Amino acid sequence: MRTNFDQLLEAGCHFGHLKRKWNPAMAPYIYMERNGIHIIDLNKTVVKIEEAAEALKNIARSGRKILFVSTKKQGQEIIAAKAQEIGMPYITERWAGGMLTNFPTIRKAVKKMGQIDKMMTDGTLDNVSKREKLQITRQREKLEKNLGSIADLTRLPSALFVVDVMKEHIAVAEANRLGIPVFGIVDTNSDPNPIDYVIPANDDAQKSIEVIVGAVCDAIKEGLEERKVEKADEEAAQAQSNAEAPAPRERRTRVRKAAAKTEEAEKVAEAKAEAPAEETAE
Repeated sequence: MRTNFDQLLEAGCHFGHLKRKWNPAMAPYIYMERNGIHIIDLNKTVVKIEEAAEALKNIARSGRKILFVSTKKQGQEIIAAKAQEIGMPYITERWAGGMLTNFPTIRKAVKKMGQIDKMMTDGTLDNVSKREKLQITRQREKLEKNLGSIADLTRLPSALFVVDVMKEHIAVAEANRLGIPVFGIVDTNSDPNPIDYVIPANDDAQKSIEVIVGAVCDAIKEGLEERKVEKADEEAAQAQSNAEAPAPRERRTRVRKAAAKTEEAEKVAEAKAEAPAEETAE
């Protein structure tokens, strides 16, 4: 789905914050002021969405992961639904400090969740006291709530998509520190400088978030489909190459036959070379 000006306008993406709350760094993206509220230039928003969508599409096509982040209420359900649809990790609960900069510790917590699951399935949990079982169960629920959505994230993500860059400033700072590109919906009260791909838009309205997240997720989906096609083509080409190439046993047989012919030819040549000498000796 490609967004256009009318879609963004209908979703209310152009509504910024009060003038007194604005960040001067957002001036290039502000069209005008109306009743003390800044209006975002949606023409620039359309362009920025396309740039971000193309970059995210390429990341997905290369097989890398994109982490979606929105702990604010308006974007939680949208991010969870869209990210699950394309198989990408996401965070909609509290951002745990060090989730990126201290990633090995986060992975240990995720592994702990897996160990508890194993205890539940193999019956180990049935052999502990009720109190201990309750504690372990509560720990599992807490881990699931905070980290269940990134259980499949075995390495650092290649990009971060943030709905409210001001609210998620810790996540943005960690990504900046590690050199992970940040894509973000940036409202008029936020600083766009730490964001690599700025999408100037209203980050408070559900419709605004839904339209923009839907557009970038559709692009990611296209990238994933293209990756499947490319992979299928590569596998087909490899299969054809293997079919055309002789089998290992066949190649060994050919090599032995060629060696035998060479050896026989050498013997014949030696016999011919010795024959004149024998005739002269007689």
